[in-house]
Amino acid sequence: MTTPHPMPYPEPFLTPDPKTATGSRIADFARWAARHRGTQDAHDPTDYQALYRWSVTDLEGFWAAVWEYFDVDATTPYERVLDGETMPGARWFPGATLNYAHHALRNLHPDAPAITALDETGAGYEITGRQLRARVASVAATLRELGVGQGDRVVGYLPNTPHAVISFLATASLGAVWSVCGQDYSPKAAADRFAQLEPTVLVTADGYLFNGTTHDRRAASLELAGALPSLKATVLVDHVGLTWPENRHPDVTVPWDDASTRAEDLTTAPVPFDHPLWVVFSSGTTGLPKGIVHGHGGVLLEHLKTLGLHSDLGPGDRLLWYTTTHWMMWNLVVSALLTGATTCTYDGSPAPMAHPDVLWELAARHKVTVFGTSPQYLLAMAKLGIEPSAHDLSAIRVIGCTGSALPASAYPWVRDHVGAGVQLASTSGGTDVVSAFAGSAPTTPVWAGELSAPNLGVALAAYDGAGRPVADQVGELVVTRPMPSMPLYFWNDPDGSRYRDTYFRAYPGVWRHGDWITLTSRGSVIVHGRSDATLNRNGVRLGSADVHDVVERLPEITEALVIGAEEPDGGYWMPLFVVLADGVGLDATLRDRIRDAIRTGASPRHVPDEILAVPAIPHTKTGKKLEVPVKRLLQGAPAEQVLNPSAVDNPDLVAYFAGLGAERRQARHRHTAKDVS
Repeated sequence: MTTPHPMPYPEPFLTPDPKTATGSRIADFARWAARHRGTQDAHDPTDYQALYRWSVTDLEGFWAAVWEYFDVDATTPYERVLDGETMPGARWFPGATLNYAHHALRNLHPDAPAITALDETGAGYEITGRQLRARVASVAATLRELGVGQGDRVVGYLPNTPHAVISFLATASLGAVWSVCGQDYSPKAAADRFAQLEPTVLVTADGYLFNGTTHDRRAASLELAGALPSLKATVLVDHVGLTWPENRHPDVTVPWDDASTRAEDLTTAPVPFDHPLWVVFSSGTTGLPKGIVHGHGGVLLEHLKTLGLHSDLGPGDRLLWYTTTHWMMWNLVVSALLTGATTCTYDGSPAPMAHPDVLWELAARHKVTVFGTSPQYLLAMAKLGIEPSAHDLSAIRVIGCTGSALPASAYPWVRDHVGAGVQLASTSGGTDVVSAFAGSAPTTPVWAGELSAPNLGVALAAYDGAGRPVADQVGELVVTRPMPSMPLYFWNDPDGSRYRDTYFRAYPGVWRHGDWITLTSRGSVIVHGRSDATLNRNGVRLGSADVHDVVERLPEITEALVIGAEEPDGGYWMPLFVVLADGVGLDATLRDRIRDAIRTGASPRHVPDEILAVPAIPHTKTGKKLEVPVKRLLQGAPAEQVLNPSAVDNPDLVAYFAGLGAERRQARHRHTAKDVS
């Protein structure tokens, strides 16, 4: 896919304030690196491109600088920074032993809030640094008594509350391995993930809040426990005030209050740099979800860089990023603690019907400095007519946005309704590296509809069909040099074949992520969508995100999905599915408006063959549109071969789209039979 991509905005949407840029942590890091590492071209600490070039041409120098600048506290020193550059197989900081939990707790002020727990009712409470350390020590001692040792697995079936953060840090402090998913997952879907790990202990809550409803998950929790035969014990969290039944599995159960209120001293086990920290799971749209294993050291360095430099987080800051526990953003929410900042957990809907602006209200009340969300949330706020600036958001300096490409139309809304000087930091990354490939920093300009730059230490490139790097053209997102947070391995993939096939089959030795991007000559990055969902009309490849961005700006459209399906007779069908706003009908006038908008905002080639109204668009549990599974359902593939219904946010949509495909095939068959007769 090498179609040139126009750059419609010749001027930046936002240029960094010189005082803010000079005073940022990334500028301080650049000055420090110039003094201590002898970096070239670092005389201007606000020259992001110079700093980026050094970070990807001198990997060892850059990552050693991150280690030293953030004063990583290793029990034993590393022998060298990088032992071999092969991908996969690069070994980072061999010889070093450390512990992620130690670093997450060491920079917290004992009497300042470490965690602010919030929910959709507007209620909240705070846990100080001293209290967090004490609760982690208590839960770690409880886990140890329940038989958890180094390398054992502890799993959480939990909403985004401090219980999840504490359980994770306690697990990590022991050198055990953590995994978690939200309670909107069914017991079977959770078991599909956790049973692979053969966990020793399950930590689970009685329920969670969402859109004004308390969801009782006691029976689901006990069903999940019964599906995990390796369990020695279950820790029962009383989160929403429900009474646990007497009959439980396994026999050993511990109430959260007993587990978390013991008087214990915290000790953290030093583990090798590449010792497993957690297992995060892919969305699992087909077959069992794959377990992606990351290490203590790789996550520590990558998140210090991402949060400490790119997000400019440090002591005194507060991060509120809406996420569920099974999305990789939860891992970054926890890692805000590494920088000494306060992190906010949030249980509930991002826009409950009774209080749709609750997140903005909470951000104002708690003086949040970095507010994180998704494009869908910002677009929904605009369509609902929500006015964030009705609250005092003067503390917010960054709006982080990820999950999909943020359309250019959202940028003016943030400026006009949140704050003119707020940096809108659109980012793109993945669960695979539990971080971002590209985003922004306090020293980068912001271009509407674009990501400001590749992230430090990420050797990002766009490859054409022949595997050659291209600029100002659409190509495959690849990473040409190792990152410390690339997976150690996949769980239950002993020979590494599944891991290699996932990322390195297309370009041996080069990471292929599966996205279409444009690297512009001015240094920004444009994300076009998944390359495995590419539209290929008459040999011209098109990005689905280019259509979605245009259509979803229309007030009549809540969400859109375009797919391109090859048909048995050699034809190509490119329908656009739209979810209509309340009270809107899809008539000829609206269809013409949609086509005109696509023709003007994308290109005539992007105009679909049909426009069809649907009740909803199916997503993974983390909010990504299921483009490829929908395409395959429409083509007639059996649902059980296409995706796991438990991985879909609305499983009823699987049958709905399969039915649409069957109706179309029947209509084509009748048409063909009529032509023959």
